[in-house]
Amino acid sequence: MTHDFLIIGGGIAGIAAAATLSPLGQVLLLEAEDHFAHHASGRSAALFEPSYGLPPINALSRASEDHLAHADGGVLSARGFMVVAGAEERAAFQADCTAMAMTRISVEEACARVPILNPETVALTAIADHAQDIDTDLLIQNFLRRARANGGQTLTGARVTAIARRGGAWQVETPKGSFRAAALVNAAGPWADQVAQMAGAAPMGLTPYRRSMARIPAPGGHDVSGWPMIFGAGESWYAKPDAGALIVSPADEDPSTPHDAYADDMVLAEGIARYEARMRVPVTRLLANWAGLRTFASDRVLVIGPDPALPDFFWSAGQGGYGFQTSAGAANLLAALVGGTAPQLEADMVAALSPGRFAR
Repeated sequence: MTHDFLIIGGGIAGIAAAATLSPLGQVLLLEAEDHFAHHASGRSAALFEPSYGLPPINALSRASEDHLAHADGGVLSARGFMVVAGAEERAAFQADCTAMAMTRISVEEACARVPILNPETVALTAIADHAQDIDTDLLIQNFLRRARANGGQTLTGARVTAIARRGGAWQVETPKGSFRAAALVNAAGPWADQVAQMAGAAPMGLTPYRRSMARIPAPGGHDVSGWPMIFGAGESWYAKPDAGALIVSPADEDPSTPHDAYADDMVLAEGIARYEARMRVPVTRLLANWAGLRTFASDRVLVIGPDPALPDFFWSAGQGGYGFQTSAGAANLLAALVGGTAPQLEADMVAALSPGRFAR
């Protein structure tokens, strides 16, 4: 059997692509691990903030908002986010406020929202109430249900070992068997350049960066459920309520290689120290820690569209830290480009996201 679309990679990019391409033809989604969203997509901070990132990312986020808010009952809920800074971080604080349309509030108001903030070390605060939580697991399951309802097939434990083009179709080898497809979608996250090279495509120069996180008990026994996500100025660290506890990240971004990432203890300790410098309650123990890989192109913009040299080879990669909040818009753009219909995004945004931008 020759499928219409074979998608390599079962993170949010591949899963959303499977759902969106499934009305256009027979889809097969392959994931190397034993379950979907094993790597970066299973380790996300899961915030929807449409002003976060560069203009093409903002455009994809805005194009995703209606789907995230309403499709299948929606996956968004109120959260908000706050930036806090010391007096010495004024420039970074001002840049954050401008970039993400934040509202300045007094330190007293910030402490009323997050009572563990230390007014002796926090001099500047701002809030953005429009930021929302994303129920990432629900979003993934919704996309998978949509793909399967349209006849799409999904397969885990199917790591791609070889790719060739034979008889006008793509032949993909995995431990679960050999599969053929008219079109190939490369949604392999940190492994996307490796997949491209197997297929004979030029790599895009994608780089995975490690991002570490720790879960700590609710500080001081507070109910943290209504707290906003909190950023240190310039995204030097962040903290976010999570299932009655708090996730704290050093917001590290260390270049890495594609692998199942784990947290660096020293980097985590340094990030927690930056968090503690703005709080009145110290961290005394960790409940868990982990890391994920956020994969970026050199210009920090997603790579979506047809390969400039290979027929019927499409990219959906370089999601970085924006995969969930751009998922619907990115998948709709991919489907338009695959199906030969007009994208909803402006032409300059489509060009800025295109793999062809690196071939100029």
